[in-house]
This record gives sequence, structure tokens and C-alpha cells, in this order.
Amino acid sequence: MSARADSPPTALAVPRAAGSAHERSTYVDVAVVGAGVVGCMTAREVLHQSPGTGVMVLDRDTVGSGATRRSAGLHFPRGATERVRRMTAYSQDWYQELRAARPDVPVHPLGMTVIADADAQAALHTAYLPAARLRPAPGPVAARRVTVPDGKAAWTADGCQYADVSAFTAQLARAMRPYAAFREGVRVTAVRPGPDGVTLRLGTGDEVTAGRVVLAPGPWLDDPAWAEALAPLGLRVKKIVALHVDVPTSAGDGAVVFHEEDAFLLPLHDRGHWLFSYTCPEWDVTPDGLSGGVSPQNLHEARELLAGYAPEFAAHCASGRVFCDAYEPGGSGPVVTALDAAGRLVFAGAAGGSGYRLAPALAADAAGLLHLRASAADETKDIK
Repeated sequence: MSARADSPPTALAVPRAAGSAHERSTYVDVAVVGAGVVGCMTAREVLHQSPGTGVMVLDRDTVGSGATRRSAGLHFPRGATERVRRMTAYSQDWYQELRAARPDVPVHPLGMTVIADADAQAALHTAYLPAARLRPAPGPVAARRVTVPDGKAAWTADGCQYADVSAFTAQLARAMRPYAAFREGVRVTAVRPGPDGVTLRLGTGDEVTAGRVVLAPGPWLDDPAWAEALAPLGLRVKKIVALHVDVPTSAGDGAVVFHEEDAFLLPLHDRGHWLFSYTCPEWDVTPDGLSGGVSPQNLHEARELLAGYAPEFAAHCASGRVFCDAYEPGGSGPVVTALDAAGRLVFAGAAGGSGYRLAPALAADAAGLLHLRASAADETKDIK
């Protein structure tokens, strides 16, 4: 992550400063394309690091739509690579400080159990952060409804939470509206980097020129406005399926992570039912083409996996949420990089279903590539 002059921010609010772009303008300092959790978090990070920067956030839909609206919102302290573990640690600290300052945010701490091969303890301690404090599970999993099969073992871990990601993103946007311009329902139809900035052509017929642009399009990699610029990154889009399990939650229920299967059960206490997310093997889908909902194959795959651990839950899977996300197929994790030689056009994404979990770190990395006014960072130390 990029270096920060202060600790992760402890509130959603950002400082008001003269010259903020909250009115329609043909020029802004920074434009963020995509108003999902990564885009809104990036806009907030820009304003936090450099008060007074003119920021505009644009989205073809409304704030918190797209992949953000369908997100399970699960955060747990794990990473497949050292880089992702660093990003996870940064983001976990950020969310913890945020909750301490703003208990009203829709972010809910949760217990967690990890079920893995009995001899996987060394691998688990590598994948999970030390802050997880992995230790053998002391008792039944999920009120005795989840079994630990022969050859498997269960561990308890700290640091888990889940969020209503769409509501959280809307709260971020609401806090920023006095200081940034939002253009919802406005499609960016062309992105043209130049020597003096990046020109965005909008579906309204307007043009906006920005000194810097961050593309945070989620799974919309093939949009004609930026598909050519993203092609060298080799990113792919994979279908994501999470089934709604119509079994009531209990107050003490926590998340259950199936390590080898890369799947999890999540008690959605605010909704009163469980969610089961498994790794769907369908690649190279498009977000605009996913209109058919849960398929028979999705149901079969999810029920078959879940039946080995929780037959009661498997019998109550009949619906759910289907979408997709962008992935870096090499497994290196999210991508934050400049797309042009001048560094005016930056991409932030390919979080592989972990956009919410890693959003604070993604935003810090993206803002770090924009060369913001470093002197402004000191002004934000006491913002609460």
C-alpha cells in the first residue's frame, strides 16, 4: 500500500475546503468512474489525503449498485499471498477504527469457524493473519447444524465481520456529497488521456476533463470506453453465486469457512437467514448478460458441496444472488496500476469477490498513484 502520513481514518466524514467540485463543472482534479464500494472508497481517500481536491464520481447506475449491491460483505483475516495479507491487515485496521468512531455503520462483528483438512494447520497459519488467533474450535459449529467430517478439523478465528455493502457505500457517498460531485445514471462513453488531462465523454452529451481518472468499473471490463486500455492486464470475469439458505439464524451463530473448497456459510442476522457462497466455475461471463438468476446447475453444485457439511442447510437452498466479478487470473490478487505513461489514468479492481474486504487498501493504493498534494495530509489527522 502507499505510505500514509496518518493512521487509517476513523470516520466517514471528510473536511470541507474551498474549491470543492460539488457543482457541475467541465474540469475536476480527480474523476472516479464507478460508484461501487471501491470507487466510493477511493473518492473518500482522495478527499481525506488532499482536502480541496475537486472530485467527481460517475456511474452508469446509482451508488452501490452492480457487484456492490450483490456482495455478501464478508471480511475475514486471510490472504492467499503476502500482498493480499498486507492489504487485509490494512483494511481490517481501517474497519475496526471506523466502527469505534461510528458504531452506526452497517458493519457487524461476527464469530468465525474454519473447517479444513486435519493436517492443514501449518497452511492455515500461513494464510491467516496472526491477529486471527487461530485455535482449535471448542465446541459444535453453528449450533450443531454443521458437522466436521472425518479427516477434517475445525478452528476458531477472530477478526470476522460482515456488512450491508450497498448501504455502507451509500453512507460513504452521503458523507461525501457536500465535497464531491456525483453523476449517477450517467454513462462514460469514451475515455481519452491527453497531455493535460483525461477527457471523459458522457452519455448525456457532456464532456468532463480531469487531471487524473481512476477507473473502478468492477466486472464491466468490456465496456467500449475502456476495454482497449484494460486489455493488456489480461483480466477475466467469473460468475459468483451465493445461495440464500432459509434457515433462521441464532444470536451466537458465526461464519463457517470451508478452506479447501473456498466456500463459506454466513449468518445474515439483519435479514434472518443464512447465505452459502461457493466457488462457481463459470468464467468469461459478462455482467449485463447475467439475467437468468440461479440456474439448476448452480443449485446442484451448491447443494452437493453443502450436503457434506450441513444437510439441513442444503435442503433449504432454493434461491440466492448471482453476479460476477473481475479477477487477475494469475492469482496475484487485486490490480491497482496506471494505464498510461503519464500516470493520469489508473485502474483499481479485479478484487475477485473481495472488493469490500480489501476496499480500504485498494483505495489507499489508487490514491497513492495520483500524486496528491502531500502537504494536505497533515490537515486530516484530527478529523473524527
